[in-house]
Amino acid sequence: MKDIITEDIKRINELIKLTEEDNVGDYIDSTYLKTSEQAGISDEDTSRLISKTIKDAIDHNMKLVMIRPEFVTLADQMIKEYDSNLLVGTVIDFPNGDGSVSGKMDEAMKAIENGVDELDFVVDYKAFKNGDLDKVKKEVTEGTALGIEDGLVVKWIIESAALNSEEIAGLTTLIRDTVIGAVGEQKAKNVFVKTSTGFYKPEDGGPGGATVDDVSIMSINAGPLKVKASGGIYSREDLDKMVDAGASRIGTSAGLEIINGEKANTDY
Repeated sequence: MKDIITEDIKRINELIKLTEEDNVGDYIDSTYLKTSEQAGISDEDTSRLISKTIKDAIDHNMKLVMIRPEFVTLADQMIKEYDSNLLVGTVIDFPNGDGSVSGKMDEAMKAIENGVDELDFVVDYKAFKNGDLDKVKKEVTEGTALGIEDGLVVKWIIESAALNSEEIAGLTTLIRDTVIGAVGEQKAKNVFVKTSTGFYKPEDGGPGGATVDDVSIMSINAGPLKVKASGGIYSREDLDKMVDAGASRIGTSAGLEIINGEKANTDY
């Protein structure tokens, strides 16, 4: 009961901070993760779009820009050029998360070499659903240790839309316990569980991104880890609901619209 009350107090404090200071940009990981093929545009247009995403994040004091690994160097260069405090995040084993543990670590190490600040690993949620907990524990242990040892923030994407409520709670708890075992409770505060890739399409046609219920379940089971909500967040109202449910960070492709008090007209 005490832990639940403590978490509720933390959520209230987050909401007060967000309302009083209106520092919405501090919550936003401005995100663009589509390939040229997925977006139906040329590689040159994709590069221009990524550059604009980075510049908008710099100009509007967002927390972080979340991009594919091949654009980390570009972001690092632009941040230095504009003398910005913007952080750079990238995704690992994206979007399926079912690659080998060694492959995940190799991809993460390359991103670290290129100057990334935060690593968002897609956990092998399919292995979890199939009962292969050893693989999940191994990748969470190695990935978390790798990032934390280099002073990075680490996030584990669980693809909540592919899981039922019990599985969301179970996988969040497994990640929490594994992270604490790997780096200790204090350093675990630099680790997140994250809802979604934004690319999963449920067979029933339901939302593939974050939901308030999913974020709430994750928040209850994650502590001392934090929660990031991503996917399907298009307005300030959406953001506020996720923060109210326990999210400390918001991944969205609509960061500019949210800051401007608008609602993005997009399905990504």
